[in-house]
Amino acid sequence: MPSPVPAHPPLRVAVLGCGVVGTQVVRLLTTQASDLASRVGAPLELVGVAVRDADAERDPVVDRALLTTDAESLVERADVVVEVMGGLEPARGLLLRAIAAGASVVTANKALLAQDGPTLYAAADEAGVDIYFEAAVAGAIPIVRPVRESLAGDRVTRVLGIVNGTTNYVLDKMASEGLDLDQAVKEAQALGYAEADPTADVEGYDAAAKAAILASLAFHTRVSIDDVSREGITSLTADDVLWAQRTGHVLKLLAIAERGSVEDADGARVEGVQVRVHPALVPAGHPLASVRGAFNAVFVEAEAAGELMFYGRGAGGEPTASAVLGDVVSVARHRVLGGKGPVESRYAELPVLPATAARTRYQVRLEVADRPGVLAQVAAVLAAHDVSIEAVRQSPASQTPEADVARLVITTHVAPEHALRSTVDAIAGLDVVRRVVSVLRVEGA
Repeated sequence: MPSPVPAHPPLRVAVLGCGVVGTQVVRLLTTQASDLASRVGAPLELVGVAVRDADAERDPVVDRALLTTDAESLVERADVVVEVMGGLEPARGLLLRAIAAGASVVTANKALLAQDGPTLYAAADEAGVDIYFEAAVAGAIPIVRPVRESLAGDRVTRVLGIVNGTTNYVLDKMASEGLDLDQAVKEAQALGYAEADPTADVEGYDAAAKAAILASLAFHTRVSIDDVSREGITSLTADDVLWAQRTGHVLKLLAIAERGSVEDADGARVEGVQVRVHPALVPAGHPLASVRGAFNAVFVEAEAAGELMFYGRGAGGEPTASAVLGDVVSVARHRVLGGKGPVESRYAELPVLPATAARTRYQVRLEVADRPGVLAQVAAVLAAHDVSIEAVRQSPASQTPEADVARLVITTHVAPEHALRSTVDAIAGLDVVRRVVSVLRVEGA
């Protein structure tokens, strides 16, 4: 039996949005009311659920008497406002209105935080209320709090993550069943992993928003989605996936945020942060390579703590609602017992470095003339650009569409992105090179 709830007035909770996640939030607030009250130290009273259409069909767990289309009035009579409606507006205006009225805020809105989080953080700080957003990154996986609080005394050097379950499912199906991209996306849509318009997922926008949030937390620097170099998975083919397996890798869409440096005009090294989202080859022995289906995982590297990995369900109504309710309990306890959660930390103010500043490895697949001396010419171009070769594989002419064509797979050592790009351009210009089939980065080695 839960322990007796202390005598404290109920805290009024408003929920903005009643889709898949919002419905599960309402379910947990109502079915676990007694336990939540014991954890908080006061009852949590659900005072309303804001929706666009109050007459639309709903899960029976949602009391229709709580539905309202007047979100503005609802947030002004709440102690805690939970925003799971998504989008920039009206979510931003409603949260600012709630904060101005003295409510603490819990949001799962990664797009809003990545685009205009500082406005919300500043408003909450000035009003003396909390803003929590664990559910905005990787669903039920606890990653925001560990980076923001548990690692606050450490120096994070790199964050490497699979933060979009849809693309991970698609790439996993391409690898395990030999599906092409379109087939795998359609299967993801049929299972509810992908929206009817999967652009935000397959083009990397969703992952880029999450990368911006993680980078801001990890490096105490404001990073917006516009600072993130982004590349989706739409150019990947079944052949790319097959060659990844042949070379001991797994293809993943990765969000990467890491410390780096560039040389300024005077030749001095300037430290900064580089944030990017792109498909990458992950060595089969790396922990991220084993993340299957629609699961997410975030790999964090810190100077004192070393390597840490957070793994679990990154999407879905119940997992995301779990993260939301964890934040609700935290902000509600602060209101009952006093105190306040962490505020935005941006003291470092590191510059955000361009994508060309990244240091990585490449795997380049080429179709070349099948005659002696070709590899030497390609190697000479790599050497001229100070890019060294780690490994070379060659398919004989019998395995290529044309009898006089061979396929080379070249894996480089780590080099600056700008050097690798210019190297590939120079290789493509060789007379003996018929076609650059693909260029993929190798991460996690």
